[in-house]
Amino acid sequence: MARKKVREYDAKRILRARFEQLTGKTLPIHVAQVTAATDYKDLLQQNQWLGSSKLVVKPDMLFGQRGKHDLVGLNLTWSQAETFIRERLGRTITVNECTGPVTTFIVEPFMPHTEEMYMCIQSKRLEYELSFSAMGGISIEEHWDQLGSIKVDATVQGLSSDDVAPLTAKLPLELRNKVGDFIQSVFKVFLDVDATLIEMNPFTFDLSGQPFPLDIRMELDDTAQFRSGHKWCDAEFPLPFGRTLTPAEESVQDMDERTGASLKFTVLNPRGRVWLMVAGGGASVIYTDTVADLGFAQELGNYGEYSGAPNTQETYQYARTVLSCATAHSDGRPRALLIGGGIANFTNVAATFQGIIRALRESSEALKAAKVSVFVRRGGPNYLEGLEMMRALGKEIGIPIEVYGPESSMTGICSKAISKIKAEE
Repeated sequence: MARKKVREYDAKRILRARFEQLTGKTLPIHVAQVTAATDYKDLLQQNQWLGSSKLVVKPDMLFGQRGKHDLVGLNLTWSQAETFIRERLGRTITVNECTGPVTTFIVEPFMPHTEEMYMCIQSKRLEYELSFSAMGGISIEEHWDQLGSIKVDATVQGLSSDDVAPLTAKLPLELRNKVGDFIQSVFKVFLDVDATLIEMNPFTFDLSGQPFPLDIRMELDDTAQFRSGHKWCDAEFPLPFGRTLTPAEESVQDMDERTGASLKFTVLNPRGRVWLMVAGGGASVIYTDTVADLGFAQELGNYGEYSGAPNTQETYQYARTVLSCATAHSDGRPRALLIGGGIANFTNVAATFQGIIRALRESSEALKAAKVSVFVRRGGPNYLEGLEMMRALGKEIGIPIEVYGPESSMTGICSKAISKIKAEE
């Protein structure tokens, strides 16, 4: 499961569409998105409610403290909203030490209200957790004692009124069924779209007295896109605020989207001296943690993994990208490349190593110039052949390559690599 955040604009469109499809009830949600590319006249024509409603305007970029940065407009006319956005679009701000421009706003009708309630549904390892409080809004943390939670088995297909009764027990009688039904309906949407989180803080009651979400956070399981992607209203998965993809990261992301295997690559420190080319998502976490535990977290160049039996060409392209980053910014100081992994179940180690070896051979001069030493540890189908190929390559291109099989601990090469870096400084 990969939990990916979506913009509030997309979350509300998904909720509106699936809520009506699954329950036959309408959530009167209206949202519009504004970016630098928006034609304001066209937007008004396509969303005529903009011209007849008082509006709320706020950034939709997965960061908080929006009011603190004077980025929230309340009870505005469309003309005022347009001016408000134009004055702030592109403004550079810093939130929690992350700096970036404000590029995306959400616009929706302003809803006067007195009630502010809180609801959260999220996936846990073996269950779903549902939380509710009648004391929502910005003061939710001051009223955690009012928060009630239930846990339900991850195999359930829905909730009954009895299931949610503990959450609504403290509400006035006239609200219990109304709120309980709403929680059940949102849970249906949660399951239907393969969400991992739906949080409403707050939700309130509209003019007809029905529950209505004001602020929503939603996360989706992007590995379920094959099954539920058509229900996601073409939602995008934006990067965290202040984060942009490097060309290398974009290249790997593009490869990952076109293959049935998994190829992941994130640059942590472009001038780092320890680089990872690790097979397996679990192994990648272990290698990363081990390097950090050994005191070299700040020197870790990347986080990444390849898994799901990528073919030789895919492994070659992935390795070439990693090597281009690992050999950049040469400064005369020693570096290490860890080609690691556990004991594969079905991945042909020799086949994947063929792609890596081709990339290493092509990058041999850059590896020498950057003073990179290579450390290999792998096991699995045809691993002996793969390890022997690595040993032969080291002799062929004149690069120090230390090779280990499953007789050595998986993370042993981490300490060997760091020791060599320290010894050669």
